[in-house]
Amino acid sequence: MTSFNAQIIQEFRGNGGHVETAGFGDKLVLLRTIGARTGEERVTPTMALRDEDSWLVYASKAGAPDNPAWYYNLVENPDITIETPQGDVEVTASELHGDERDAAWDQVVAVASGFADYQVKAGDRVIPVFRLTPR
Repeated sequence: MTSFNAQIIQEFRGNGGHVETAGFGDKLVLLRTIGARTGEERVTPTMALRDEDSWLVYASKAGAPDNPAWYYNLVENPDITIETPQGDVEVTASELHGDERDAAWDQVVAVASGFADYQVKAGDRVIPVFRLTPR
């Protein structure tokens, strides 16, 4: 885990889910995924937007040409726990496609315009979006 992620996780847990670093505020969740190759639990902070009773998360990796490791973890093991500002929630992740994915992408760009830059940097990679639905 990078020191930046460790700092964000510590701040998230120490402030009831509120993270001032990088201006995240209350728009983060901690994904507790199971490693697709290792089977070990991984904790990753990620931008999340509420969408009715679910959360939308974006596998941007800051516009890298490849998907973040947690993307593969969710594909392989979609039943996970997330830490939210309101507490832990057991969810099932489903990847969005087509118009549903595009609408969810537009939501994050409206809130955090830097995500539009991530898509440009990512080139041909369409940044995946997942819906996390409580189980």
